Amino acid sequence: MYSDKYWEKEEIIPKKELEEIQMKRMRWVVRNAYENVPFYRRKFKEAGITPEDIKRKEDFCKLPFTVKEDLRENYPFGLFARKKEELVRIHTSSGTSGKPKVVGYTREDLENWINQVARCLYMVGCRKNDVFQNMVSYNFFTGGLGFHYAAERIGAMVIPSGTGNTERQIQCMLDFGTTIVHATPSYALHIKEVAEGMCIDPSDLGLRIGCFGAEPWSENTRKRLEDAFGIKAFDSYGLSEMNGPGVAFECEEQNGLHIWVDHYFIEIIDPETLEPLGEGEKGELVLTPLTKEALPLIRYRTGDITLLLEDEKCSCGRTHPKIHRILGRSDDMVVVRGINVFPSQIENVLMRIPEVGDHFQVIIARNGTLDEITVKVESNESNERSKNSLEKEKIRQKIQKELQKELNLRTNVELLDKGSLERYVLKSKRLLDLRGAL
Repeated sequence: MYSDKYWEKEEIIPKKELEEIQMKRMRWVVRNAYENVPFYRRKFKEAGITPEDIKRKEDFCKLPFTVKEDLRENYPFGLFARKKEELVRIHTSSGTSGKPKVVGYTREDLENWINQVARCLYMVGCRKNDVFQNMVSYNFFTGGLGFHYAAERIGAMVIPSGTGNTERQIQCMLDFGTTIVHATPSYALHIKEVAEGMCIDPSDLGLRIGCFGAEPWSENTRKRLEDAFGIKAFDSYGLSEMNGPGVAFECEEQNGLHIWVDHYFIEIIDPETLEPLGEGEKGELVLTPLTKEALPLIRYRTGDITLLLEDEKCSCGRTHPKIHRILGRSDDMVVVRGINVFPSQIENVLMRIPEVGDHFQVIIARNGTLDEITVKVESNESNERSKNSLEKEKIRQKIQKELQKELNLRTNVELLDKGSLERYVLKSKRLLDLRGAL
């Protein structure tokens, strides 16, 4: 630990030194990939480049992209730069769309990862006297162990409660004095709902910090979580291919996520043309891990849509740049009547309407030759019992009007009773596109 404010001194080193570290590590990771992964050696030769050609940061765009399918096609260990005997752990994706993506770690990889996540937790105020309840999966999902070991590294007491059994989760908070929780934002909203059903005010649980990620969420959802639990809610970003969580995290400013550029090289590209975009331009995030020994992915297309924020000095003192919270995924974006729509846009509208509950689902279907969006949203319980059908229709029309202003599209809105929609303990499934099924 470097000080009361920073976990590692690398968080605050001058930007010029950061760039020097980046360049040194960029050259190393390119050579590691070229010399130890046949896939990259072949890709480099096809592009007509060698590691010696990467002399400046600007040269990096000459290198080929890596995509999800490359990991699946080289399943399980085809992209690894180290032998199995040198690996100490593997994680995988869920594999719901074919073979899973396999990621592996050397001992040094794990050390780097733990310290990256510890940076994030320490940045938002996690200390050794905290009780950290980790409400995510502990199997192949990287979020469980990533946060677990980082919180332990700081010295916090960790409750590895995992997912589900929500009433017991709440009881653990009360019995063990939980002060920090880690969950998906949609599951945190479900905990709020269950606690209220147990006649417990969520603000009486004693929490002070919430770390939320694994799915896009809006500023209005943050406000709901903070108001309900009496916490500060922080956005977390990571992906298995880059170790897991710990790639980027909000500081106490809660205005963009610091991304650790001594461990990752960042690019923002147009997902259609693949051309680089400038500061402040929205596009797909491309990452190259700079310190991973086992899996040196070069220019990995994450599929996540964000933008690099203006390079202003952060009041927290950290010199690493910030990205905007994830706006959605390029593969979650749907085109309806020629207009791009992200579920996060719809969430942002719904969560600022007080008469609306915390859960919704978006269904896109084709009616003849026209695409239609139907938004199913639950009513806020306090309104549900007191309003007659005429008042509910007014609320429904209000939601429809606000969505049309945001999306520039007319939507069908169904206002449902509380509890009508399925609850998820992992990532929520808020978008259902039925057009391909017809």
